[in-house]
Amino acid sequence: MSPLAIVTGASSGIGEATARRLSKEGFSLLLLARRFERLESLGLPNTLCRSIDVRDHEAVAIAVREAESVFGPTELLVNNAGLMQLGAVADQKRQEWQDMFDVNVVALLNACQTVLPGMTARRRGTIVNIGSIAGRNVYGNHTAYCGTKFAVHAISESLRKEVAADGVRIVVVAPGLVETELLDHTSSEDIKAGYRDYKASVGGAIPPEDVAEAIHWAYSLPPRTCIREIVLAPTTQDA
Repeated sequence: MSPLAIVTGASSGIGEATARRLSKEGFSLLLLARRFERLESLGLPNTLCRSIDVRDHEAVAIAVREAESVFGPTELLVNNAGLMQLGAVADQKRQEWQDMFDVNVVALLNACQTVLPGMTARRRGTIVNIGSIAGRNVYGNHTAYCGTKFAVHAISESLRKEVAADGVRIVVVAPGLVETELLDHTSSEDIKAGYRDYKASVGGAIPPEDVAEAIHWAYSLPPRTCIREIVLAPTTQDA
């Protein structure tokens, strides 16, 4: 039976590109996102699509159990779902902070907890957490977002220490500028314009397919080898 991979936030951007890349390699897939029609439109074989808010831990767990009953145990989890709502702390809506921490951090932890018991029991499995270059550097109007991504990096490294002896790999993939819909979550038109100007000044973002390739490469190495972190960005991005 084809190995099962779970991809959150799979309806666009990095998640969509990753789903397509893994399907090409013969994975069975559980794809999770709120936009069900976008998931179905991918038309990938051996794929279960579920419209789920990743903040709903029980709904995610039910979907995972359903997929595993059809395709077998989870071999790979890609925690890609995320929000980027940029703004300055002095005037940003507090609900935006809450939403980012709930999606980028708490939902990631919940998904990890859902699959880890099976992975540790089998002494095999890979979790890829999508971090960000903003989990290593700080930028204007990124304070809360950077906080969530620094958390992803810290959680991933600590989790790796927890499960390394059980043969489970924890990988962080930390992109810089990527051509996705992530900026759409930001409400300030001025901030979005500044972000787009910077992206144009460095010649544009990398396509999400490049990130998907990095994810697949990290997974495809022998289970004895764990690529702990991959940072990738446009060659011309200087920050």
